[in-house]
Amino acid sequence: MSKSMRRSAFGIVLAALLAFSLCFLSACGSSSSSSDNAATPTSTTPGTIQIFAANSLQKALPLVQALYTQQHPDVKFADTQFKGSGDLVSELQGGAKADLLICASESSMDTANTNGSIEANTRKDMFTNDLVIAEKTGAGYKINSLKDVESAKYAKIAIGQGAAVPAGAYANQALNTIGLYSAADGKTGSYSADFASKVVQDSSVGNVAQHVQSGDCQIGFVYTSDIYRYPGIQVAYKVPANTHKAIVYPGAVCTGSVNAQASQDFLNFCLTNAQAQKIWSEYGFAVK
Repeated sequence: MSKSMRRSAFGIVLAALLAFSLCFLSACGSSSSSSDNAATPTSTTPGTIQIFAANSLQKALPLVQALYTQQHPDVKFADTQFKGSGDLVSELQGGAKADLLICASESSMDTANTNGSIEANTRKDMFTNDLVIAEKTGAGYKINSLKDVESAKYAKIAIGQGAAVPAGAYANQALNTIGLYSAADGKTGSYSADFASKVVQDSSVGNVAQHVQSGDCQIGFVYTSDIYRYPGIQVAYKVPANTHKAIVYPGAVCTGSVNAQASQDFLNFCLTNAQAQKIWSEYGFAVK
């Protein structure tokens, strides 16, 4: 074989090896990305906004996101994580990555600020909500005061876990005013002995609503907005606002976001766009 032929053969082999290496590396990278998407996000992608949002926004927020992408087709949203605000803040502190955080309580956002998970100067109050006691549609329970929850006819009462679910903390704060929960903060106490046997705790306000929807619990403490997102439940009683802290939803850009400006722009859109505000209102949120 001539030198020129040997060089040609060597070049073919080298090109094949390089192609195989590139394919292998590409496959490995794709596998890693797919795995990350299936779990709590550990990174964000430029041009794609990753939002961590309170569970109660699960129906309204995607509609606002869709409205935004119609007007800003260059902006995309990753799979939004809807969980209890306390859980989301804990995940950010533990290393999870997001571009925008929307909580269902000021205290959860305060914690995120303290642990360095958000840019404090981007924080904005977005809207408010009300706490209600829900019942299955047509149940017809006569609840005239908060103390009526002690009635024997309510064998099971659904409440979010106070430490992780703001709706649960608000409910516990209200129950504290009538002696059924021991701590005014709604997070660090316990239920009175007789009442504790009735309580069914869950990890999100949505799950609480579903306990009532299914009939597993006769009543449950949820937001007004949850009445709009879960068919088959209705308001049995509006919890007096003076029995719990104000229900405010703050939003803020996360520290280290690779999409900080785009996230800030979307947050501003949520607060100022008339169509977005209409969506919030239709799902029971009071726009500030």
